[in-house]
Amino acid sequence: MEKLSHHDIILFRSSGSSVVHVMMICMVVLASKFDGAIAAAWQRARATFYGGSDASGTMGGACGYGNLYTDGYGIKTAALSTALFNNGNSCGACYQIVCDSTQVPKWCLKGTYITITATNFCPPNYNLPSDNGGWCNPPRQHFDMSQPAFQKIAIYRAGIVPVLYRKVKCGRSGGIRFTINGRNYFELVLISNVGGAGDIHIKGVDQRSLSYLNGQSLSFKIQNSDGKTRTANNVASSNWRFGQTFSSSTQF
Repeated sequence: MEKLSHHDIILFRSSGSSVVHVMMICMVVLASKFDGAIAAAWQRARATFYGGSDASGTMGGACGYGNLYTDGYGIKTAALSTALFNNGNSCGACYQIVCDSTQVPKWCLKGTYITITATNFCPPNYNLPSDNGGWCNPPRQHFDMSQPAFQKIAIYRAGIVPVLYRKVKCGRSGGIRFTINGRNYFELVLISNVGGAGDIHIKGVDQRSLSYLNGQSLSFKIQNSDGKTRTANNVASSNWRFGQTFSSSTQF
């Protein structure tokens, strides 16, 4: 079955049911909090920043999120290089990042770390060498962080610093959110504010009805690779409209 993009989900209706369900098979990588047992080894990368001092320039991006505040991510975000972005499959994933003070002690804020969410893609620039401007060129592992996030671990004037990072669980406030886009003949659902692994990799869908879904309440079922599932029942009432976002009480 053809693989869909990270957030595009086709809705279907179960036979004999008045409630529409969305079924997703998700592959996730779970890791611990910073003060817990290490589930992922620290790896080396580099980090820069973008988006301005208020992070306004980081809104939107390749992952499909819109306003990062209303989508649950705020300013602790980063754009990932090709090597980390993984064709969009890393969208929503969380990483702990520390400035490597063993290499650049004068630029690092020692003893500090930050947990960011991947919300954007840092494209390669093949007109510049990877060690002088083409920071996101393959195969470099690079985080282009929001400026406020970068300044939590390093001094602004540094511009670029070596870092250590690892993938961790995402802690979210509130439940998973679903934004319904599309047209009458197809529906796209953007899933945001996902806790746990944070990233949802859609392997395929089962479309069981060609009828329009307008006027029906919508429920969503999410299953990750270890068999755990979360079901958000009747998240969208029968009078839902395209462009609306619905918050659930469901969370990983």
